[in-house]
Amino acid sequence: MNEHHMAGDAMLSGVFLLGAALVFVLLFRRLGLGAVLGYLVGGILIGPQVLGLVGDANTILGFAEIGIILLLFLVGLELSPSRLWRMRRDIFALGAAQVVLCGLALFALILALMGFTWQAALVIGLPLGLSSTAQVLPLLQSQGRLKTEFGQKSFSILLFQDLSIVPLLTIVAALSRAPVEAGTPQGFQLVLNAAIGIAVLIAAGKYVLNPLLALVGRVSERELFVIVGLFAVCASAALMEYLGLSPALGAFIAGVMLAESPYRHELEADVDPFRSILLGLFFLAVGMMLDLGVVAANPLLIIGLAAALVAVKAVVIYTLARLFGLDNSPAVIMALLLSQGGEFGFVLFSAAEGALLIDPAASSLFGAVVTLSMATTPFLMLIAGRLARRRTESEAELDDPEASPVTSVIVVGHGRFGQTTSQIIQASGREVTLIDIKPDVINLSNEFGRKVFYGDGTRVDLLRRAGAAEASAILFCMDDRGLDADALVPIQETFPKTKLFVRAYDRRQSLALQPAKGVKIRREVLESAICLARDTLEALDCDEAKIERVVDEYRRRDLERMRLQREAGDLHAGSSMSFGGEDSEDFDPLATE
Repeated sequence: MNEHHMAGDAMLSGVFLLGAALVFVLLFRRLGLGAVLGYLVGGILIGPQVLGLVGDANTILGFAEIGIILLLFLVGLELSPSRLWRMRRDIFALGAAQVVLCGLALFALILALMGFTWQAALVIGLPLGLSSTAQVLPLLQSQGRLKTEFGQKSFSILLFQDLSIVPLLTIVAALSRAPVEAGTPQGFQLVLNAAIGIAVLIAAGKYVLNPLLALVGRVSERELFVIVGLFAVCASAALMEYLGLSPALGAFIAGVMLAESPYRHELEADVDPFRSILLGLFFLAVGMMLDLGVVAANPLLIIGLAAALVAVKAVVIYTLARLFGLDNSPAVIMALLLSQGGEFGFVLFSAAEGALLIDPAASSLFGAVVTLSMATTPFLMLIAGRLARRRTESEAELDDPEASPVTSVIVVGHGRFGQTTSQIIQASGREVTLIDIKPDVINLSNEFGRKVFYGDGTRVDLLRRAGAAEASAILFCMDDRGLDADALVPIQETFPKTKLFVRAYDRRQSLALQPAKGVKIRREVLESAICLARDTLEALDCDEAKIERVVDEYRRRDLERMRLQREAGDLHAGSSMSFGGEDSEDFDPLATE
């Protein structure tokens, strides 16, 4: 009977949680304030301190943190090891600078204002320097901005913040006044554990997970793909947690391990609904945990601290963004986007409380500050959006591709490459829709009477608005060395009747695009380089037949080298096919067929 009663309470709590999510997310989205604020307000109202419809927020929070783990897994699926390597400067230089500078600035502020010991100020200030992965990443994904320059830099910072949990917990442990529990990893042991955990996960991905997926692929049971994906997430997260590290970091590594799997898109589609629901529960639980007694006793202090937190982080992040090459407008957006406190703050405040460095009242106070700062993000992003629009509207008339007429060809990117390509296609009598994400390019094109629409042309929703479903061809002519098969496959799947053509920067990018079957790829300087070589040989009075044989042989060898490199996954494969190398195959330009 008691078990039946407990099951009924759990069911009723689920009804209240989902009902609050439904009502408040609908309301706040209608008001243009975003889902996160709706979840927070809904959690406050149904929580134990207002209506008391749902209790035990800690249990819900612990369960809902799986949503953050799944979020990091899905982000990992979008980042192959090669792309992570390209982002290393932003992750380890920009990310480290953000964590250290924001943490120290907030440490100094708390030390000056609150009268805490330096140890207490440090273990509060450093966690406040972290931002909310659970809030920022879904926002970037929903707006299609994750692959923009400021989106990639924001993600790099968030990823380093997850990595920084290890040294931050080490600092708390080093300053701890509490007796050390047996078996608890301390100091550099955590760093060693991190290295061991990452090495184990990489090896497991290569020698266990990928062969397992291949085996499941032969069985062709969709449920097994979901089970393997969730098993990889849970096992990776559990390993990291066992080693005293962030479970989300383990899930991220699991995602990266599967980033180049042919089943990546199916896993992403199956896991994403769980992520969305659990992240909603996470923010509901954060709202339920807000100590309204502390807020009522110190309203001005909490508001002032939250405002100071947002202001200090925004200034530091804006400065770093400009130093790392962002223009003013995206730097402002990035600064406001990352200005809130994060969910790991609750974890670190709890650890500091357990280490006897801060008392429960201080933990509750700064937990309320973090929650309030998270509630400011939707408002700050509205301001950032208006600032960005005001700036870009003064430079160019930015129209959405939805306003474009029905055309047979869409050209994404109107730089030096896209201009030539689009003009030749238009000269044939075909209508072309031009799309570019750079306002200065759009502005310059307008001066020459060329209508270019604004947007990220790699987004499926934007291409749909531009008429991709009816278009015969889409040409990706932008200068984007990061464009790879992962970005093209969803577009192919959404618009199967539309032919795709891609400009590749070099051989490396050509190889990265190869897995997208049926896509026509052209290296941007290959033909011009061949033409220049022909012009040179002609000027040197070389026989035309000889020139033709040399060029034809070069093309044949180049294609063969590309095939060998693709199969081996190594740029050095087929090196003997190159002219002029020590091992190059013999070729007689005077030989005839």
